[in-house]
Formats: sequence, structure tokens, C-alpha cells
Amino acid sequence: MNPVKNPIVLVAPLDWGLGHTTRCIPIIRELIKQGCRVLIAGNAVQKALLRNEFPQAEFLDLFGYNINYSKSQWALPLKIFSQSTKILFAIKKEREWLQQIIKQYEPDAVISDNRYGLTHPGIYTVFITHQLFVQAPFFRKRMQKWNYKYIQQFSECWVPDWKSDDNFSGELSHPEKLPRIPVQYLGPLSRLTDLNLPEEKNHLLILLSGPEPQRTILENKIVQEIGQYPYTATVVRGLPIAKTIIPSTNMIQFYNHLPTEELNKEIARAEFVIARAGYTTIMDVLQLKKKSILVPTPGQTEQKYLAAYLLKKQWIFSVSQKKFSMHSALQQAKDFQYRLPPVQPGILSGVINQFLQKLEIQ
Repeated sequence: MNPVKNPIVLVAPLDWGLGHTTRCIPIIRELIKQGCRVLIAGNAVQKALLRNEFPQAEFLDLFGYNINYSKSQWALPLKIFSQSTKILFAIKKEREWLQQIIKQYEPDAVISDNRYGLTHPGIYTVFITHQLFVQAPFFRKRMQKWNYKYIQQFSECWVPDWKSDDNFSGELSHPEKLPRIPVQYLGPLSRLTDLNLPEEKNHLLILLSGPEPQRTILENKIVQEIGQYPYTATVVRGLPIAKTIIPSTNMIQFYNHLPTEELNKEIARAEFVIARAGYTTIMDVLQLKKKSILVPTPGQTEQKYLAAYLLKKQWIFSVSQKKFSMHSALQQAKDFQYRLPPVQPGILSGVINQFLQKLEIQ
């Protein structure tokens, strides 16, 4: 292995949507800040996004799970379940890939965001997840057993949420029984910071993301209505490597993707953020104390749970995609009594420091 004063750490997020990738940005930043050489692994879309943030970093090719999704929310769980063999094969290939990477680069540790196969008995490995209790539509006990079987092959597990009752993810991250490995709660992870910029009344930020075809279905709903919106809006399509664009106007700006600094400014100036109910988006909007209208991806039980859980706490406003109308949602959100939670100091720096100390005593 390498001298621990300059450890080599491999960071590899899952490719389902962009949330796993973007929430790794603060982790990568902190690793670099604390003197690590970071290897970043992912597919073409993930690498394109992260190269904007870390142009000097070393990137490795790692295949995605390439799960196929359905148009129907009712068929989606069955569609994913039918691809379980495909997922297991991807996990097996990840293990084989990691063995080759260890031989070639000799990393001191691996940080895997929801990639179950990136563990090895001869190296310190960390698994990141906010779904200790998976919100499966069926076979929940079996899914929980399967989930822990793989998580417990890692050295420790990091959960991007607070351990306290006043948390972001409810029973997803706070099940009755934890895995039989050390579990560390990181607090929410956000790549964004409070810029103290003035908010512009009626300005909207619309963040499109998630798997196809549902990303495009919601985009089409937005495009049909946005032309009649009498104020300014920014639409970020969540397509980092797309070559096609939607023309902007004086009032409505379209972007395929925005790097962190520009996105940070757009969120700061928005009165409302319209987005999916993905966990990374939730962490971003709540950390910046923004009023949000979240639209769960049809068929994704995790997003449906998060939206209902946070709506009850009055931290966010939510509406289903089937019932979504931008005009109607805005009217309801303006009447909604938001009770945004206080922002608490982050603890990521301390967690990374403890992690690096563990590498020294291996």
C-alpha cells in the first residue's frame, strides 16, 4: 500500500440519476483538502459532470448498471425486479473491475456510493447510502436482508443524514436494526453553500433529473406551460453530455447542465425550486432554506415516501406528476405554510479526518 500521509482513495458513485454523483462532490473536495490523491470512477455522463468540478482529478472508466425504466409508474417496480439478474451480474463485474484497479493503482481505500460490488477483503471500503431500509413495493423483508448482506461486506457505512429525530429521510436511514458494521451519520451532504445573494420575487428554478423516460415526460409538461409564465425562470435539463438544446428567451433560460458555482447562484436567486423528490435535491434545497415544489418520479417508492414524509413536516410542498400543473402547483405553494428546518454545521470534515486516521492504523 501507499504511504498513509498521501493516501489514494477511489470514489465511485452509482449511475442511477445524477444524485449519487453530485452528493459525492463535497466528499471529493474534502478528501483533496485533507491531502488525498483521489481516483474518480464512473461512466461517460458521470465523468463529464465531475470533470467540470475537478478538472485535475484522475478518472477511471466504470460501467453503469444501465437499468431500463418503464413509462408506467405501476410497471416500474416490476420492471426493475425483472432485471435483478442484471444487477447481480453488474455487482460481480464491479468486484472483478476493483481487483484490476487494486493491482494497477494500489488505492488505500474505496468509497462507494451505492455500488455494492466495490468491496475487497484486503482494503478499507466505505459504503454510502441513505436507504438502509429500502422502500420496496413488495418483498420488503427479503430486500432488507439482501441489502444488509452486501452492506456488511464493507468496512463501514456512511449515511448522509442526521442521526437525531429531526432528520431528512425518516425510516429510510433510521431503521429499527442497523447493519453489523460501524454506521456513521454524516449529516446532509450538499455541494452548495449559502451565498447570501438576494432572492428575486417570482423567479423559478426548475431542475429536471432522473431516469428516462420520466425525465422527458416531466420536461414536456414544463415546456408546455413555461411559455405562459409571466416572470423569469431558469430550467436545468439534467443532461450533462446532450448536444441538443432548447432555445432560451429573454424571460426563460434553458441549460442542459450547470456547474456547481452557477447552479448555486441560480438556487440563491430563485423564490421557488421545482424538482424531483430525489434525496440529493432535498438535501440541497433544505440546506439553502429554499421553498420547493417536489414531484416524485412515478414508480420510485423512495421518492414518494420522502415527499410524503417531508410534506407532513412542512419542509417541502409536493405534488404527483399525474396531477402536476406548474400554474396550479405555484398557487398552492404560495399558500403553503413552509416550516424550513434550521441549518446545522456540517460534520463531514471530522468524519473524513477519522476515516484517514483509520487508514493509518490498518
